[in-house]
Order: sequence, then C-alpha cells, then structure tokens
Amino acid sequence: MPDIATVLKEEISRLARKEQKGESERQKKAAAQARSEISALKRRLVDLERIVSTLTKKVTGKAPAEAVGLKKQVRFSPQRLQAWRKKVKLSAAELAQLVGVSAQTVYHWEAGKTRPKPSQLAQLAELRTAGKRKLVAQLSSSSGSEATPPATTGITAPGA
Repeated sequence: MPDIATVLKEEISRLARKEQKGESERQKKAAAQARSEISALKRRLVDLERIVSTLTKKVTGKAPAEAVGLKKQVRFSPQRLQAWRKKVKLSAAELAQLVGVSAQTVYHWEAGKTRPKPSQLAQLAELRTAGKRKLVAQLSSSSGSEATPPATTGITAPGA
C-alpha cells in the first residue's frame, strides 16, 4: 500500500502544475493582447503623423520639422561623403575650404578616423543640397586670389 505522504505530495505537485499552467496561459494571452494593442497604436501613430505632415505642409508650406523649428538629425557616412565629393568633382582641399577646415581633416573624415562636429555636419548637409553651380559660386567667392580658380576643379560655371 502506498505511503500516504507520497500520494499527498504527488497530488499537491499535480495541482500546483495545473494552477501554474493556467496562470501562465493567462499571462501569455495578456502579453499577446498587449503586443497587438501596441502594434495597432504604432500604426495609428504613423497614420496621424502622416496626416499632421500633410496638413502642416498645406497650411505653412513647410515640412513639419521646419514649421515647429525642429532640426533634422544629420547622419554621417565616410563612404558617402567621399562618393558625393567625387560626384561633384570637388577636391578634398576645395571641400575643406567650403566647410572651413583643413584638407587633412576631410581625409580623416573620409577614412573614418574622425567625425565632423555637429556644426560641420550641418554645413556638409547644406552643401549636399546645393547644386554644382552654387558650389562653384561659393568656392570662387571664398577663395579670392589664393586658391585655385573654379575652372580647374572640374565643375563648370554657368555659361562656361
């Protein structure tokens, strides 16, 4: 005949496992419901941001970040900087002159050894949005007589 203590222990263990399983199932359901609510809220937020953006553009004629006065975060990639500089046919010295740093600094940026300061990142972002003609005009106005003329940069001035 089995010992009453072992039978009691086994029954208590079985009931505890049953209770634990039921509780874990309730928690799993609650977590799944919370995840679905979060994803629904994220979708709603994206929709509302899109609506706000559209309305802000219609009312102010500017992007929402500009209308509120927020600055867009500028990302930096050494490879992209070098590719852009070569695309617009600027030497590192010319880019350095436009940003107000040395040519060696530009080489360090492109090699990934250093990163531009936030103010320099803003200048680089501004230069990227400028066209080749504007870059030539900036180079010629800032260079004076000491730097190379824009005709040697590979960028042709308007009407040239």
